[in-house]
Amino acid sequence: MKKLLNFEYACIHGTYWMFYGVASSFASVFLLARGYSNSEIGVVLAAANILAVVMQPLVADLADRVKKISLIGITEIMTIMMMVMTVGLFAFKGKTLALAVIFVLLIAWHTVLHPLFNSLTFKLEECGIHINFGVARSMGSLAYSLLMAVLGTLVERHGVTVLPITGEVILVMLLLSLFFTKRQYDKAKAIKDNKAAIRASEGAEGKPAETEQAEEEIDLRRFIQRNKLFFVVNLGVIGLYFSNSILNNYMMQIVSVVGGDSEDMGRILSLMAFLEIPTMVCFDLLRRKFSCQLMLKVAAVGFTLKIGMCFLAQSVAMIFVAQFFQLISFALFLPAMVHFINQVCSRGEAVKGQALFTTMVTVTTVFSSLAGGVILDVSGARMLTLIATLATAAGAVLIIAVIDKVKQAD
Repeated sequence: MKKLLNFEYACIHGTYWMFYGVASSFASVFLLARGYSNSEIGVVLAAANILAVVMQPLVADLADRVKKISLIGITEIMTIMMMVMTVGLFAFKGKTLALAVIFVLLIAWHTVLHPLFNSLTFKLEECGIHINFGVARSMGSLAYSLLMAVLGTLVERHGVTVLPITGEVILVMLLLSLFFTKRQYDKAKAIKDNKAAIRASEGAEGKPAETEQAEEEIDLRRFIQRNKLFFVVNLGVIGLYFSNSILNNYMMQIVSVVGGDSEDMGRILSLMAFLEIPTMVCFDLLRRKFSCQLMLKVAAVGFTLKIGMCFLAQSVAMIFVAQFFQLISFALFLPAMVHFINQVCSRGEAVKGQALFTTMVTVTTVFSSLAGGVILDVSGARMLTLIATLATAAGAVLIIAVIDKVKQAD
């Protein structure tokens, strides 16, 4: 049962990141084909992420307050709504406001699912089964990698209509993964509850019940005031994720400058995602040998070297080579940051810490989407990668200078 539940949770991550590949990684390809300019694409992507920032706390609050619908049930409803939105991508063949609105809603809705699926890890563990988040997330990278390896070729040969068709198939797979995960969770939870009832009937109820220590509830503003250096680290995250967002959103334009096409773009994104897998799978081992602070500093340098090489690239092959820094950049940074937050924040503040990190990433995506589109139209892809390199280097310097000064939680 343990292996089955972990497998089903990995399937959720796999299908989630596959849809990310369709809706976000190929957003520029789809919208360029529908007649949008780079600046207009930037506005669409930015609007989607702004809407996601607004929706995330509302949906999270809903998930906490509504007891009649489980967390998995909420994600199932959101997945069905995304399936309806994806149908809208078939309806409009040219540049229209309606198509832009549908795209904004679709990407925003998908983004909101991300923290819910991360929270699902802890919800599933209520049944007494450890969920290996690193392995599940690495399976997301593997699924994304496999899809990107073929999706670029399919788009190049059959056009962008392939994208919404693929998206609908993936969403059906996601819905099925959620259904089977819930069924397996209910079985495991029932077994755990039965065992607890048996222990209670044998006299375990006479023992003092374990109680969780109450934690002070604080808002995000007070959290930042109490964790100023941690907030500074998150400002550095803006610099690192600027280049990450640029490469995810505008890889098509960057590849085109050196003679590449959508097929090359798909293969580059596939390699980038595939290279995340070894680091994420082995992260628990790395954490035993190295501190999160050291890994975050290494990752900051890795982000800078990757975008710097993309700026210097004179061929598609060189952009391929640059992606090997993914092993020590994003693949190392994401799990290290999640664990670092748990180390430096008290139990009552950990959720706020994760929320601040997620917010910074989303804010960066908004800014990079707007700025990236404008820079592309005004100065081209070469200038965009230069600015991204400088921003990433600044973020890396800030993180390296401050990270060791952040105090561990008591």
